[in-house]
Amino acid sequence: MERLCGPKLPFWEANQTFHTDSPDLPECFQLSVLSWLPCVYLWLACPPYLFYLQRNNMGYIMMSVLNRVKTVFALVLWIVCWTDLFGTFNELHQGHTQPPIYFVTPLVVGITMLLATFLIQFERLRGVQSSGILFIFWFLSVLCAIVPFRSKILQAKIPDKLRFITFYLYFTLVVSQLILCCFNEKPPLFSNVDTDPNPCPQSTAGFLSTMTFWWFTSMAIKGYKNPLEAKDLWSLNKRDSSEEVVPKLLREWDLEQIKAHSPEEVEVLLSKTKTHKKPSFLRSLIKAFGPYFLIGSAFKLLQDLITFVNPQLLSLLILFTKQKEAPTWWGYALAFLMFFTAFLQTLILHQHFQYCFVTGMRLRTSIIGAIYRKSLIITNAAKRTSTVGEIVNLMSVDAQRFMDLTTFLNMLWSAPLQIILALYFLWQNLGPSVLAGVAVMILLIPLNAAIAVRTRAYQVEQMQYKDTRIKLMNEILNGIKVLKLYAWENSFKDKVLEIRQKELNVLRKTAYLGALSTMAWTSAPFLVALMTFAVYVTVDKNNILDAEKAFVSLSLFNILRFPLNMLPQVISSVVQASVSLKRIQDFLSHEELDPESVDRNNTATVTVVNGKFTWAKQDPPALHNINLMVPQRSLLAVVGHVGCGKSSLVSALLGEMEKLEGHISIRGSVAYVPQQAWIQNATLRDNILFGKAYNEQKYRSCLEACALTPDLEVLPGGDLTEIGEKGINLSGGQRQRVSLARALYNEADVYLLDDPLSAVDSHVAKHIFDHVIGPEGALQGKTRILVTHGISFLPQVDNIMVMVEGRVSEMGSYQELLQQNGAFAEFLRNYSLEDIIEDEATGTTTCYYSREIQNLLSEVRSTADFLFHLVIICTHLVKSKVFWEYVKAVGPLLTLCICFLYGCQNAAAIGANIWLSQWTNDAAQNMTQENVSMRVGVYAALGITQGILVMVSSFTLAMGNIGAARKLHYALLDNKFHTPQSFFDTTPIGRVINRFSKDIYVIDEALPSTVLMFLGTFFSSLSTMIVIVASTPIFAVVIAPLTFIYVFVQRFYVATSRQLKRLESVTRSPIYSHFSETITGSSVIRAYGRHDAFVLMSDMKVDENQKSYYPGIVANRWLGVRIEFIGNCIVLFAALFAVIGKDNLNPGLVGLSVSYALLVTMSLNWMVRMTSDLESNIVAVERVKEYSETKIEAPWEVEDKKPSPDWPSQGKVEFLDYSVRYREGLDLVLKNLTLSVVGGEKIGIVGRTGAGKSSMTLCLFRLLEAAGGEITIDGVKISEIGLHDLRSKLTIIPQEPVLFSGSLRMNLDPFDKYNDGEVWKALELSHLNKFVSNQPAKLELECSEGGENLSVGQRQLVCLARALLRKTRILILDEATAAIDLETDDLIQSTIRTQFEDCTVFTIAHRLNTIMDYTR
Repeated sequence: MERLCGPKLPFWEANQTFHTDSPDLPECFQLSVLSWLPCVYLWLACPPYLFYLQRNNMGYIMMSVLNRVKTVFALVLWIVCWTDLFGTFNELHQGHTQPPIYFVTPLVVGITMLLATFLIQFERLRGVQSSGILFIFWFLSVLCAIVPFRSKILQAKIPDKLRFITFYLYFTLVVSQLILCCFNEKPPLFSNVDTDPNPCPQSTAGFLSTMTFWWFTSMAIKGYKNPLEAKDLWSLNKRDSSEEVVPKLLREWDLEQIKAHSPEEVEVLLSKTKTHKKPSFLRSLIKAFGPYFLIGSAFKLLQDLITFVNPQLLSLLILFTKQKEAPTWWGYALAFLMFFTAFLQTLILHQHFQYCFVTGMRLRTSIIGAIYRKSLIITNAAKRTSTVGEIVNLMSVDAQRFMDLTTFLNMLWSAPLQIILALYFLWQNLGPSVLAGVAVMILLIPLNAAIAVRTRAYQVEQMQYKDTRIKLMNEILNGIKVLKLYAWENSFKDKVLEIRQKELNVLRKTAYLGALSTMAWTSAPFLVALMTFAVYVTVDKNNILDAEKAFVSLSLFNILRFPLNMLPQVISSVVQASVSLKRIQDFLSHEELDPESVDRNNTATVTVVNGKFTWAKQDPPALHNINLMVPQRSLLAVVGHVGCGKSSLVSALLGEMEKLEGHISIRGSVAYVPQQAWIQNATLRDNILFGKAYNEQKYRSCLEACALTPDLEVLPGGDLTEIGEKGINLSGGQRQRVSLARALYNEADVYLLDDPLSAVDSHVAKHIFDHVIGPEGALQGKTRILVTHGISFLPQVDNIMVMVEGRVSEMGSYQELLQQNGAFAEFLRNYSLEDIIEDEATGTTTCYYSREIQNLLSEVRSTADFLFHLVIICTHLVKSKVFWEYVKAVGPLLTLCICFLYGCQNAAAIGANIWLSQWTNDAAQNMTQENVSMRVGVYAALGITQGILVMVSSFTLAMGNIGAARKLHYALLDNKFHTPQSFFDTTPIGRVINRFSKDIYVIDEALPSTVLMFLGTFFSSLSTMIVIVASTPIFAVVIAPLTFIYVFVQRFYVATSRQLKRLESVTRSPIYSHFSETITGSSVIRAYGRHDAFVLMSDMKVDENQKSYYPGIVANRWLGVRIEFIGNCIVLFAALFAVIGKDNLNPGLVGLSVSYALLVTMSLNWMVRMTSDLESNIVAVERVKEYSETKIEAPWEVEDKKPSPDWPSQGKVEFLDYSVRYREGLDLVLKNLTLSVVGGEKIGIVGRTGAGKSSMTLCLFRLLEAAGGEITIDGVKISEIGLHDLRSKLTIIPQEPVLFSGSLRMNLDPFDKYNDGEVWKALELSHLNKFVSNQPAKLELECSEGGENLSVGQRQLVCLARALLRKTRILILDEATAAIDLETDDLIQSTIRTQFEDCTVFTIAHRLNTIMDYTR
């Protein structure tokens, strides 16, 4: 340095810099280090940056005023620097020799300014709108120029006028360059920003805006003012969209596959055996997305290193408070340095997260895209290996795992790095005694692991209980009517509560474990510190624990906490992701269909020569030596027995089967009607058009030909009716006809019709054959291949092909085949009888489509209510009332108690740390030895107390939460059993089930953990404030504005992020439902050549979902930067006030307050997240509440009106002027009915459908309450007594027999009122005893859900047995024998006559012979 600056200008003087109250840097230092620093930075950053720009060209930007000004300023700067240089030469010329530094520095700086000028222009040509590299350069230049700026002012006289002027010119220009750098250039020409209606502001955001995520603010404000809708979301950035991301991955994957299938020749020579290398999906992922992810990793590395600067600064700050004569500016400099490093750390960390999350998002998009594309072209053999559900899981679960992993993937190397660095600094601080603390940490890891394993086991157990409970609830809600008719609610309620109790017990065990792990997690840092300090002071008499050592170690231990907890999690997610990776890789490596198997360019229409086909390579061939030629414009019918390969032939023609040998050719386009119609979840019209343009006339004639016109009048929205998934609101025949209409509309050259007439009634089939398929139909000019079972059409076809066991047995016209008297003639003889019978049977029906339309009407009614109302996003703010409801459910006293415990545990923690700071002050007064044991003891006691309090408080909280869950569930269940039948008729069962499953799950599991985290973070933030205020009271002034900003940011974030989460989940399910739809219809999609259109649809759905996911990520970053900024301000003020009041503060307190402040950022950030989660989760309480307060029916028992036990003794029933309606606002069903029945009479009730027959019986049970008049039984008005008293005295055998899963015995007698003998007697009378006694389980025979394992007739008999057991005076039969053969029917009738001869019987009958002998 002396060579450069000369002997007169020393490089460094300690007295002039450090040990004075107004410091200044020597001129040599200013000229060398300060001037060269920005230059060195720019020259180092330039090469990689230029390389990056060379690769990424974004189009060029027109020259603007801003750009011109920047360029001119940079050139002027170069001139200013070189003016200095020429000035020096001039002085040399005049004989004043200057040291070399005066030549070197202006030269270096001048050349750097030229480089900056070049960069400004180069960036413009490459389309960079705002440059980070240059911004940092100008920022550094300004920083470094401030020191000379100040020292030039401090100099009394100006020795060197030229340099004085050039420097001030330089300073002004550099500052203005920095300001100009904050502004953005216009977007590049021809970029997609101009065309996009709602572009993402990120692409045009400046450097500062990108670093602080300022560009997101507009969305936050919008979401705060009004609920966000899909149209408010920004378009996806081009580089994140499916059209960019998916091809990128597929290119790499294809390369991998090519590499795997063509091994290098050297290897082949060396290894005689042929080895098949598997293509590695991981490698293609890394190639596609690795480079982008590495930028994020670089940020992470920087952040890890900066993390360790603050503890070092803290130790300097504590040293500074000890030295009473140190100049004050040291303190201020340290305080601002701490703030600056913390702020830098925040910015870098969030940039890292942003890169990781975006990588994760791209991974998900590309994996979903790759799987979707693959699923359209895999062979049938491959399809068999995985179900639709499994493939959908690949998309949802496995792709999601990758997305979650990328966020933490960097922890794999960053956690060990942080641990090593922390240990290194700790070792420097405390020496070997650190190992004691580390040992404790390592010991805690297996404990946490053990807890995790147990918890997982409990979770599995709890899931089982939950599933059983939901299954039972589902049955109960489906059979609620029967429960009410039999007054069986109580027994089923007890069953549900019993399962619920088991579930809560498991939850309670989980809570015990949770409390333990919370304790381990909270006490770990404390135990570590305790062990380390205790060992440190006891090992050696000379070891003195002073403030600096103690608090720096504490802050280092706090840094250690995070990586140690993260590592096990990251490792387990890596394991999970590797499993997912293998599954995805296997799926993507499946065989694909050969697009060349069908020759499309041949002249002949449809020919097959020597065809031999199989479904899978390893299976035996399904079709042998098929030879077939279909002349143009002819109709070929393919017939044969079931399973002889008719459909396989059609598949082979479509190219869906593996071709073993032979040759197929088809000329022109193909339309395909599969055996099982495939209907999309879209409007009816879209299903028929299938991507073709709409042409009114052609469309109408298609509908007419396919006999769909009458059906459209029935559908609520005509042909624009939304068809549910799998065509749920169409009957089978309609689905088939829609599928046919689709083919007809598509105007192909060749039609492959796979048995399209099987699902429709015979007259409809005739209509379709005449108008569409047959010689006179709409397709008469096309080549048609029709697979059929219908014999009546065969005389009208051109050729018939008979198949037997996968071979063509004969072929020719109808007449020819009859004369040959071969397989075909035999086939005809077998089938024609049935056909004739059927024709006679249907000849009588006049109305064409009657049966189908009736089924349809009933289906549409039930679905129309809710299918067409899209999911309405409820958007109201969560009221404080709901929180109060939850507090009431937990118990207000318990709530106070929990808060008190949390307060105590934090008090204990503060106490321990204050004690530590007192302990460290001993060092200053040299009274260390006497009370070491006391210090350690009290410190330990306080810490352990805190641990125990943590455990108690989190346990009490868990108990409170479980209590609340029990109460809320009980209220919901109780209310649902008391709800009148009309509620269940109008509410979709799914909605009620959802309350019992999803919402109860949230209350059971999600809410408690959120509340726990919320309370924890809230109290720890609070205690930080208390500690800082206690040590530097002036801090209280700053709290108010900081809190205000905090609450302000938090309100914005919570409002917006909640909407975004909701939108994200609403747009997620269409991806999967579209996907499963595509898999089931892949052959149709391929046949019509719609492959690309469907890929595009899937991509759009994924992009739509990512459009709401991306702002969600950024919202978290936006919040993080702002909240951590507040945290950094707290650090700054804590340090500043410590410096200001250093004369009356001891070093212990300074250490305490600043190390607390360094911790606060984390808890502030979490607190906002938890508030947001709490608000989303508490909604569940509100939804459960809403359904536990619906209107209830009359009481089950009315004490003072209880009828006598033997009522009704005669069974006399009277209706007096009785009217009833189903629900408020509907018409009366029964009008002023008056009727008197004497006890023991048998009454038959007949009438048309809908005449009110069933309603009459429901009134007796008071499922419908009277609108006027009354019913009396044996003189007792039924409207006055309790419902159970009434219903238990009547018996009904209902229309649909409903059984519940459970034993047969429970189905007959759920309350265990009767002994086994009586039950067997009832079974004998209902003719079931033979069936039951043949079962190994006898009465304990398990009935499956809905009684699926019994036939309908047997179920009806079980209902009869129930009636025989109850044996009441009044029996009601509601079409009870409709499902039974006549023989059994007679048996039943005789049973009823003998067993119920003295009872009053009402029968609603369809068959007259059942009520022939009734009284009237």
